[in-house]
Amino acid sequence: MISPLPNREQLEAAARTVYRTMPATPQYSWPLLNEALGTELWVKHENHTPTGAFKVRGGLVYMEALARRAPGATGVTGVISATRGNHGQSVGFAARRQGLQATIVVPHGNSREKNAAMRALGVNLVEHGREFQESREHAIQLAAERRLHMIPSCHPDLVSGVGSYWMELFTAQPGLDVVFVPIGQGSGICGAIAARQALGLSTRIIGVVSSHALAYKLSFEHKRKLESPVTTVTADGMACRVPDDWSLEIIMKHADDIVAVSDEEVEAAMRLCYVATHNVAEGAGAAALAAAMQQKEKLAGRKVGVPLCGGNVDHDQFARILTAHAGKPPLC
Repeated sequence: MISPLPNREQLEAAARTVYRTMPATPQYSWPLLNEALGTELWVKHENHTPTGAFKVRGGLVYMEALARRAPGATGVTGVISATRGNHGQSVGFAARRQGLQATIVVPHGNSREKNAAMRALGVNLVEHGREFQESREHAIQLAAERRLHMIPSCHPDLVSGVGSYWMELFTAQPGLDVVFVPIGQGSGICGAIAARQALGLSTRIIGVVSSHALAYKLSFEHKRKLESPVTTVTADGMACRVPDDWSLEIIMKHADDIVAVSDEEVEAAMRLCYVATHNVAEGAGAAALAAAMQQKEKLAGRKVGVPLCGGNVDHDQFARILTAHAGKPPLC
């Protein structure tokens, strides 16, 4: 039997932990985005956290719970995890606050600037494998060899922390008809589901995957865990080959649908987000907007929510994306 989703009391307790370090993030309805989408769109700005992404909330809650469960006297002197970047920054940021050394495994060719950000937080960075799953498997091996605590990519404590941003959005805008949520290893969409249920809302929750990393969508449609190759270049935060067991069960039970967006659609959303709001979105951070644009005809007259869940994109990649299709008006 899987662990249950966090309830309202747990989500509110997690929010208090988060707010000891950072304030609530804003949600804005941008006129140019509303014009482009043809309806009322609310953007939750998780790019405004101390690490530039929503993941830091989960790291803070997980690490505080770990300190209560297993203080240093019991032998937990370091933690380890695998990431493409934002989860690793979250772990590094929170581990430093607890006086713990964090080791993070990333695949070769990972974002240079995300790697630099993790090192700046004191992370011991290890490069291994060609993609996230290989890095994750190596991290599990290192955890056993070095007696480190392995932090998963999805866990009820992480979801409790992440759910705090959904509690903020749903409380500020309780009339949302539908929200789109990017899926990497599932903490974001599980947080959305937990908050919706805690508040008793009927908002539809639609997951978003990369069309170049379809594991969660295929698993959702076939009602069983399936792997799928990863070829996305832009949406590295959604580059999942193997779904997480716990999050997948929650998603299959509670999500309303899952849609897929291509790298081209994500890059168009990154350009639109910058032109319409002058906020920087990384690939996964723009995926929800990309999905809303893809589903535009179905959303007419509805109130829509999307998270800008991260803005950590390498400057050279972002420059390339911004200048692509330079002759085409970005709001078309």
